[in-house]
Amino acid sequence: MYWIDMHCDTLSELMKVKNGNLQENTLCVDIKRLKQIKTAAQFFACYVNMGDFTGGESVWDRAYERVLSMTDYARKSVGKDFSLAYTAEDIFSAVGKGKVSGILTVEEGGVLNGKPERLEELYGRGVRLITLTWNYRNCIGSPNSREPEVMRQGLTRFGLETVERMNEMGMIIDVSHLSDGGVYDCIRQSSVPIVASHSNARALCPHPRNLTDEMLHALGEKGGVVGVNFYSPFLKERGGADISDIARHAAYMTDKAGEDAVALGSDLDGFDKDDLPDGINGIQDMGGLWAAFEKADITPRQIEKIMYKNAMRVLGEVLK
Repeated sequence: MYWIDMHCDTLSELMKVKNGNLQENTLCVDIKRLKQIKTAAQFFACYVNMGDFTGGESVWDRAYERVLSMTDYARKSVGKDFSLAYTAEDIFSAVGKGKVSGILTVEEGGVLNGKPERLEELYGRGVRLITLTWNYRNCIGSPNSREPEVMRQGLTRFGLETVERMNEMGMIIDVSHLSDGGVYDCIRQSSVPIVASHSNARALCPHPRNLTDEMLHALGEKGGVVGVNFYSPFLKERGGADISDIARHAAYMTDKAGEDAVALGSDLDGFDKDDLPDGINGIQDMGGLWAAFEKADITPRQIEKIMYKNAMRVLGEVLK
C-alpha cells in the first residue's frame, strides 16, 4: 500500500528550528519515516502567516521572498531517498527507485501580490499547487470566515485570471481556506479538477474551514478531491478527536462527493501536537487508518482510492 498526503507544514516549521532537517527531525513528518511507510508522494507547503509581517504593502513581497527560501531549502534536500516531483510520471519513476517524492505547494496565494509573472517563477522552482488564500484577504480573494458577508465574497478579477493561468500552466488550484463564494468561483472558472487539499465536512464539524455538502458534491462533479484534515478541531466540534473521526469524515465525504473525490490532507506540523487526534502522533501512524476506515464501512477499493489513487488521478489530469 502506498500513500499520498496532500498537505503538511513541515517546511515552514523547519525554517524556525535549529535542530533537524527534512531527512530526519522531531516534527511529525520527515523523509526517513515517509520512506518507512512507503509514501509515494508528500505535498510540502511553503506556508507563510501574514500575521508575522508588518510594514504595509511590502509585506506581501517579503512573504514571497520567504516562500522562495523554502523552495530553495526543499531543493537542497533532494538525495538518495527523496526527489521532487513535477508530474505524475515523476512519482511513478521515483517509486520504482525506492524514493519518496515531494510536491512543492504555496499556502498563501497573496504572495503573488497581483504579479502574474510570479506564477512563472514559482512553477520554475517546482511549485505545482497554490492554496489561494490563508486566513487573510489577498489579491486573489477572501478567506473562510464566521462572518456571512465575508463568506459570500468571491474571487477578485486577478483571482479569476490566476485560475485561468494556473489551468494553462498545469498548476493545481487549492480552495482550502477560501471563502464559500471563492470556492464556487473556482469550480465555475476552472477547466480542470480542483482540490481542497486539507478540509473536512462542515455537516460533521460546523467550522467555516470545512466544506458544505453542496461544495463536496460540486467538487466531486468537477473531478476534484478533498483531503481529510487531521486537525482535531476540524474533525470534532469540541476537539478531542481520535482516529475514528478521520474515518468518519472520510466515509461521509465519500458518500457526498463520491468515492473518487476523497484523499488525505493531514495538515501535520500545521498545528500543535496537542491537537492531533488520538491514534496519530505523526506520519508514522498512517498505517492505523486502514483498520479505522474498515470500521467505518469504507470498502478496500475505496480505501486504496483515498490513500493514493484519487490524488494520483488528479495529479495526472492537471500537472504538465
